[in-house]
Amino acid sequence: MKTRRQFLKTYAAAATGPLILKSGLLAKGNSPNEKLNIAFIGVGGRAKAHFKEITGENVVALCDVDSTILADTAKEYPGAKTYSDWRKCLEQKDIDAVVCSTTDHTHAFVNIWAMNRGKHVYSEKPLANSVHEARMVRETYLKYKGKIATQMGTQMHSTENARRVVEMIRGGAIGVPKEVRVWCSRRPEGGSYYPAEGEAPANLNWDLWIGPSQMHPYNSGYIRGCLKWNRFWDFGSGQIGDMGSHMMDWAFWALDLRFPTSCEAQGTPVNSDTCPTWLTAVWDHPANDWRPAVKVYWYDGGKKPGMPSKIFHQEPEPTEGDVRGAEGKDPLFKGLVFKGDKGFVMCDYGWRLLLPSGDMTHYKSPKPEDLIPMPVSHQQEWVQACKTGSPTGCNFDYSGAEVEHNLLALVAYRTGKKLQWDAQSLKATNCPEAEQYITKKYRDGWTLNG
Repeated sequence: MKTRRQFLKTYAAAATGPLILKSGLLAKGNSPNEKLNIAFIGVGGRAKAHFKEITGENVVALCDVDSTILADTAKEYPGAKTYSDWRKCLEQKDIDAVVCSTTDHTHAFVNIWAMNRGKHVYSEKPLANSVHEARMVRETYLKYKGKIATQMGTQMHSTENARRVVEMIRGGAIGVPKEVRVWCSRRPEGGSYYPAEGEAPANLNWDLWIGPSQMHPYNSGYIRGCLKWNRFWDFGSGQIGDMGSHMMDWAFWALDLRFPTSCEAQGTPVNSDTCPTWLTAVWDHPANDWRPAVKVYWYDGGKKPGMPSKIFHQEPEPTEGDVRGAEGKDPLFKGLVFKGDKGFVMCDYGWRLLLPSGDMTHYKSPKPEDLIPMPVSHQQEWVQACKTGSPTGCNFDYSGAEVEHNLLALVAYRTGKKLQWDAQSLKATNCPEAEQYITKKYRDGWTLNG
């Protein structure tokens, strides 16, 4: 069995070593000085941050279902071809790489179609909108691994604080890990699909906005920000899909998680239209080669775990509560608590706190040469990988498994059962009715693996 220190050292070496990309699917050579030809699919919202981070590359294609947003962006990139349908965009022959910033219900489609055409892909989170879609994205990437570079847009993975937390957990700061509790207090609305509101404005291709999902009449409420549409089953996966992709990433990385053996979840009464306004979930993960089996907990919509006592023996088990606060005002609006047999680590994006249960003689900080190296940025790490084959922290193997894990909680919630999970066959062995929530039904004319 590897020690946690050996695991850290192995990771640090892997993160700096090159992976030589095979030729055949690359439109360009492997020189880091060559510019990538990039297509942006979805050019509003999060795409604006990606444009800023990928300066210096060639933007050769722009795609958006809103012609006004598309025309405004095209002024900045007059040499780029423009499209409303991403399927047509992917036919452009000179594209090397794709940045996907569409609504969640089309992520898996764009990702898979782009990879099948030999394109490198950077995708906003989550990679998919169902357990089955996440598995398909992951398997498609593995089919082309070594030929394409991928990255999910969980940019906090590339921060210094994330690296220090991972080093502490894997280096033994809390002893043997037992569990991790993860939360985000965002509380979206519930309700039903919006009623018809008349014709969509001329600048918005509503049929393409709906994409592969079941058709719903136009209502402007859907497009007033992601928290308006991602709460609906046909368009998103609630907070476990949205912020869960960010927050659970640190737990996945620090504890080297993959596929759980069970999952159960509770939330507000099941609604056929919308995700729960609050959700709690727990997964069992098997032991790996450096740690024993662990439990992973999730809380959203105002639910939080109890905070660990500084005196370990007085409060060994955090108690759950329903503590609400405003984002930006509540210092514990979101975060993680890792528990081991020798203490706790609490953290969020910008801070970390070690609460040991005794002295720290069991722990030695990593040497400088063992520190996990920093990328220039999350997007630039992907650009470099496209050109040289260097690794990315959130490739679609790693992030596909994380998203699949997260969305399994929604399956458990909708069935109301603790699922005994067979990851290899993608089935809940004790709950055949879960199948209807593992996969999704698409509109005629839309193919996931295109």
